[in-house]
Amino acid sequence: MKNIAVIGSGTMGNGIVHVFAQHGYKVAMIDISQDALDKAFKTIEKNLDRQVKKEKITEADKKATLENITPFTAIKDGVVGAELVVEAATENPDLKFKIFEELDTLVGPDVILASNTSSISITEIGAKTNRPDKVIGMHFMNPVPVMKLVEIIKGFKTSDETLNTIMELAKGLHKVPVEVNDYPGFVANRILMPMINEAISTLQQGVAGVQEIDTVMMLGMAHPMGPLHLADFIGLDVCLYIMQVMYEGLGDDRYAPNPLLVKMVASGNLGVKTGSGFYVYTPGSKDKVVAPQFAK
Repeated sequence: MKNIAVIGSGTMGNGIVHVFAQHGYKVAMIDISQDALDKAFKTIEKNLDRQVKKEKITEADKKATLENITPFTAIKDGVVGAELVVEAATENPDLKFKIFEELDTLVGPDVILASNTSSISITEIGAKTNRPDKVIGMHFMNPVPVMKLVEIIKGFKTSDETLNTIMELAKGLHKVPVEVNDYPGFVANRILMPMINEAISTLQQGVAGVQEIDTVMMLGMAHPMGPLHLADFIGLDVCLYIMQVMYEGLGDDRYAPNPLLVKMVASGNLGVKTGSGFYVYTPGSKDKVVAPQFAK
């Protein structure tokens, strides 16, 4: 397998493209927006520069990686010759279903179709195709070039052959693949999102402030980032969506989204992407300050 197509050039998509290209794959990076593709290419170049500076790769490695990437604005053009297609579009069920229905008609019957979804059922996605045995989840972690874990989600009809192929492929990317079954939230988000939700409840109830909650979890539990900062980094809208999927899919009140989270998303305070969440973020700066409504 040498030819990969990645649909979506956002944070996760360009990270996935980066990793495949760096490991010698020819990668088609597909997005409907040329501006998004240009931005993604610059992001990949910047991240490669960081690797060069840290002496993890050479300038020659950087050049070869960039040469392995070809941008496309049409799925039908980008998937020509692909042996694996990885979908990393917006976490929206209808959009993903539509993409997989289209992919099923565009690529050969032996091509594996993977989704980077963090919560949507692989079984449901596979059911939109005529090849559910070749549909699988590859849930990369953010930032993709740095994080080792890849959750490999096996749908109800995913074949063992497809599973084994993707497990070995992930190892070849120097990742650590972990097989999980197709239940709401899988493993990572089923455990992580309730923790974030509880941190929001702790803030809402006045137990402690934003920085205090994050500091306790960082210094007391050895988390590299506090849960409220992490929620901002993920995107509060994404956190809310995943909580809703688990709440509806599992029918357990433990997964009910906190009202403060719901209100923040409704108000457009989504975290880093909008410049304000539990913290306020200044463009071009790594500094953050607690959002005014949570400041003591």
